[in-house]
Amino acid sequence: MALKIYNTLTRNKQTFTPVEDNKVKMYVCGMTVYSDAHIGHARTYFAFDVIRRYLEYKGYEVTYIQNITDVDDKIINAASKEGVDALEYSKRFTERCLNDLDDLGIRRANTYPKASETVPDMIKMIQQIIENGYGYESGGDVYFSVEKFKSYGKLSGQRLEDLISGARIQPGEEKRSPLDFALWKNAKPGEPSWDSPWGKGRPGWHIECSAMSSKFLGLPFDIHGGGMDLRFPHHENEISQAEAATGKQFAKIWMHIGLLTVEGEKMSKSLGNMINVKDLLKQWNPEVVRFFYAQAHYRSPPDFSEKGLKNAEKGLDRIYRLKEKLFDLSEGKAVDILDDKGLSPDEVEYLKIINDFKKDFEQSMDDDFNTPQAVSVIFEFVNLSNRFFENNPKLNGNLCGFAYYILVKLGEVLTLFQTKSADTEASDEELLAKLKNLKSKYNLNVEDKIDLIIEALLEKREESRKNKDWGTADSIRDDLDILDIEVQDTSEGPVWRKK
Repeated sequence: MALKIYNTLTRNKQTFTPVEDNKVKMYVCGMTVYSDAHIGHARTYFAFDVIRRYLEYKGYEVTYIQNITDVDDKIINAASKEGVDALEYSKRFTERCLNDLDDLGIRRANTYPKASETVPDMIKMIQQIIENGYGYESGGDVYFSVEKFKSYGKLSGQRLEDLISGARIQPGEEKRSPLDFALWKNAKPGEPSWDSPWGKGRPGWHIECSAMSSKFLGLPFDIHGGGMDLRFPHHENEISQAEAATGKQFAKIWMHIGLLTVEGEKMSKSLGNMINVKDLLKQWNPEVVRFFYAQAHYRSPPDFSEKGLKNAEKGLDRIYRLKEKLFDLSEGKAVDILDDKGLSPDEVEYLKIINDFKKDFEQSMDDDFNTPQAVSVIFEFVNLSNRFFENNPKLNGNLCGFAYYILVKLGEVLTLFQTKSADTEASDEELLAKLKNLKSKYNLNVEDKIDLIIEALLEKREESRKNKDWGTADSIRDDLDILDIEVQDTSEGPVWRKK
């Protein structure tokens, strides 16, 4: 099945054909850095991380550009309240925001161009717009003439006559039509400014993305994305500027992310329900948050809630249990290719389950990156695997290694199973130190490794239960529980995992 993507511009799903063979060029509108990253930001950039990962899974070389708006009215106002330079203020929050997304486990884009660093490119594009008859200077400001760009509204479906009826010219603006928007703003006291043919000033918001995407990706490029709230006027204005300046098609496919709600309400400062990534990660594992996001289609509006996170955590536990079982049965050996030679009839049956899992996952993702369906496919594989293991306790190690490899490879598309960070490694060192105390407490003779100490503790607990020493058995379980080590008793003996 070929990859199909819903294109906001054409309002239908279309088969994806890149501009250049085996390469994908993608631009996503980035953050305006005047405060910390919140869960709405995280939702958008998680979605495009998954999209980028799946394109790479399919063999494409992806160039992913995400801008940083570091010159903006909100930034200037916030910096003014603190009495600091606006560009220094935005520099500080740029690092904070990107670090927040790092902590959440969202991969960085290839390049993060800043508005303040690409002003010459914006000035050049504005000059082209004026030369081509779509822009004009008025009182030190420069405006885009919307009515002259005949295809204005093609992305959002807006009609000029409807827009005109509700438009107004604000005090201080010297534009010809209320629909026109600023390309360049005349300098005001205390604001960042740059020299230009129209005097000192700064660029309008919309022009930065038109200029940056054109500069770093060339025209046309494959995918332009952002939140649904940017479709109009920001993305509509981007298209108008870029195509008016160059005469070329801007982006082939436009993708928009559904806006997140919090327990049924729109997230906003006025409602007091803004949740920063920093605060969220004090309570929840980053992987749980990402898995929660994965269970909603990127175009749908997910509802953020503690119940939703808890359900994601439970589902993730099920997947990890299978991953750990496959790892143990394969003795840690991942197998990337396997045929049915030398397999028993039962093992051939499980090989088909694995191959069907891979095919169904790919079909889900090929259908406009349908992550909720892909998650459902993973759960079905978990169910079928567990059912199979009940009837076939002894399996070919290579077969389990193949299942392990496919599960991990597909899970990684959804951002699961990420390698340990420095913080995780530090927490493992802390856990080992506490386990060494338990090793001493229960007089265990075993090497100082997390797995070996826990296994020795479980053996000690089983021995205590056989001897009806319930106090020691319960004590071991309680000690492990305090360390967030969950113990489950099965017909084959106790098993454990980190909570």
